[in-house]
Amino acid sequence: MKRISILGLLTFFGFLNIYAQEKVVDKVVAVVGDNIILKSDVDQQYAQYLAQGNKADENTKCLFLQNMLSQKLLTQQAVIDSITVDEEDVDNEINRRMRVMISRAGGQDRLEEFLGKSIIQYKDEIRPDIQEQLVAQKMQAKITEKVEVTPLEVERYYNKFPKDSLPEFNTEVEVGEIVMYPELNKKEKEFYKDKAEALRLRIKGGESFATLARLYSQDPGSASNGGDLGFFDRKTMAKEFTAWAFKLKPGEISPVFETEFGFHFLEVTERRGEQVRARHILIIPQNTPAALERTKIKIDSIYKLVNTGKLDFSTAAALNSDDKESKFNGGMMLNSQNVSTRTTFIPTDQLDPKVFLTIDTMKVGTYSTPALFTDASGKTGYKFLYLKSKIPPHKANLNQDLPKIKDAAYEDKINKTVSQWFEKRRKSTYIKLDKEYYSCDVLKDWITDTDTAAKQ
Repeated sequence: MKRISILGLLTFFGFLNIYAQEKVVDKVVAVVGDNIILKSDVDQQYAQYLAQGNKADENTKCLFLQNMLSQKLLTQQAVIDSITVDEEDVDNEINRRMRVMISRAGGQDRLEEFLGKSIIQYKDEIRPDIQEQLVAQKMQAKITEKVEVTPLEVERYYNKFPKDSLPEFNTEVEVGEIVMYPELNKKEKEFYKDKAEALRLRIKGGESFATLARLYSQDPGSASNGGDLGFFDRKTMAKEFTAWAFKLKPGEISPVFETEFGFHFLEVTERRGEQVRARHILIIPQNTPAALERTKIKIDSIYKLVNTGKLDFSTAAALNSDDKESKFNGGMMLNSQNVSTRTTFIPTDQLDPKVFLTIDTMKVGTYSTPALFTDASGKTGYKFLYLKSKIPPHKANLNQDLPKIKDAAYEDKINKTVSQWFEKRRKSTYIKLDKEYYSCDVLKDWITDTDTAAKQ
């Protein structure tokens, strides 16, 4: 049977678990030591799984129960090992998940309508489950904290694969970038600030906030709702926005202020403990020809210094690039499909098509000339690229692919360590499953001799 990563299951199904609503005491489907799992626990998670548009599959219930069984074993051991989690960590995780749920539901009001209760009530209800999940994750981290792979183990892992079964890797490249966005000067910004101020004064004079937001706000997420942002906490918005939102009383309107998104003003409409509901109007400054020209002159000068070897590329990126992810990585792009290892090697089929078209004809060690571009958020700027290295298509080998093979060997050892731990704990812990789940392949290792005798 294919080995299943328990941590992967905890992560994948953890999100679904927070949707579970009021538990109905109906039938015990599993006992793990002193803990029980109810049929309603499994059914509620499965119902939410279907509600998200997934196809019906009874085997998914087996996976849910396997996840719950694993979590119970981990938390029982955590009690023995005195492993706990801080209340602040639980709060942060609950708030993080609630932000995801609110976003997917289309606002706090819609989520509360779906749940049939307030967010505050729901947070209190899910807190024990979230705490248990975090404790289980921390326990598993302790189980694997000393796992490491030696060069010999990496080589053995590689050699166990038949040569004709080794994976094929597409062309991979290392690409650097220096990105620069135009900055408006104070005089250029004043026009947009005055535009926001004129709207604020119209509202102070009695005009409808919602109507003006629909007509003039440039926030695509809230304009159609009259500027309404719903409820949010202190960690959701830009710091300047949060400062005003939590300073004002309901009904008060802020002055015009600036964030990285543009010029805003807001009105607080309601407060609930550490959450605020507000509406706002956003005016986004537009690049001027003069600002674009200033940016072009600056990036051209940096390009010439780098291209002639007078300035190191990584230093130039750290000092000048406006891309927050790559500038602190020597200007190198990271593989977004493999964030955990922060590798700079990117398969060409995963590159932005425009980046690929630029580097496709470049030689290793060269730079593209600065060019105007528009990013995914619609911001326009200039950038140039650096092709640091290029590895042609090939079968996996230790010389070229050691980091990837080492990661695979490490993950394999982690899974084996976790599986061995669970195997040992299953043998020393009282576990009993309801016969309804005897047919689940993924649960066959959880069925004890007592269960088997009962089945016969």
